[in-house]
Amino acid sequence: MKRKENYYEKRVVVALGHRALGTTLPEQKTAVKHTAKCIADLIEEGYQVAITHSNAPQLGMIHTAMNEFAKAHKDYTPAPMSVCSAMSQGYIGYDLQNGIREELLNRGIYRTVSTVLTQVIVDPYDEAFYTPTKVLGRYMNAQEANEERKKGNYVIEEPGKGFRRVVSAPNPVKIVELDAVKALLDANQVVIAAGGGGIPVLEQDNHLRGASAVIEKDLAAGKLAEGIDAEMLIILTNVEKVCINLGQKDEEPLGEITTEQAKTYMEEGHFGIYNMLPKFRASVDFVEECEGRSAYITSFDKVTDALKGKTGTVIR
Repeated sequence: MKRKENYYEKRVVVALGHRALGTTLPEQKTAVKHTAKCIADLIEEGYQVAITHSNAPQLGMIHTAMNEFAKAHKDYTPAPMSVCSAMSQGYIGYDLQNGIREELLNRGIYRTVSTVLTQVIVDPYDEAFYTPTKVLGRYMNAQEANEERKKGNYVIEEPGKGFRRVVSAPNPVKIVELDAVKALLDANQVVIAAGGGGIPVLEQDNHLRGASAVIEKDLAAGKLAEGIDAEMLIILTNVEKVCINLGQKDEEPLGEITTEQAKTYMEEGHFGIYNMLPKFRASVDFVEECEGRSAYITSFDKVTDALKGKTGTVIR
């Protein structure tokens, strides 16, 4: 028996990792078809879905392309990080919304799928601005690296490979277009928002100025889930379950754990810095904010099994 169009059980935010999108345009086209099936499964089960996604390979590609274009054409200036982030949201969202729409229609489900170009306010005094950590773009030679430094940008050297640009990763403070996302969800539409962590902006009175930074998409997903009052945060990655003591004899996959257990594992350093740690930070913050919430970390092809309690790492 088909569900009524205005019926849903739970409002969820799904954060898509690299595997769900691929790293090149052809890979993205192929990956989105599989990802669309996963999202459509959730919608068919009655979940009301907001989607966010990673964008690191796409952002690096756009940033490199725009800078190379500016070098070849002196009348053009390099595109700032905020503009490149907006471009990545647009072209990833374009493929995602069309892929999901097509999959839903193939199942007889009529639902509008929209991408919201999303800005996320960051704190100009965030400590991350003093210690950039996110490597971006192609390898440069020493001369090109010096030119970047003259612009005030951070550059690191990778021995034997060259130099690469490094940008800050400040924490998300506020999602600017949150009301628009909530309005679309209240109308029972599917929304893609805060892609790549959102476009990082600094608030200066009524003016929003793009920041030369990127935001961890998992932290932005948690902020989005809080803002729309979701019951569940689903972070999709390349593993079915997260393990502690990874690669050791006592390696242990995590099933259902509490926020206190998750915090202990984070403090013990089980999740590194850039891989699983942001996922657990976002999950713990989201779950602890309101009673009855839960967060899932699993692979995109196992999400329906995880929601049935059969697999996945679950934080309650």
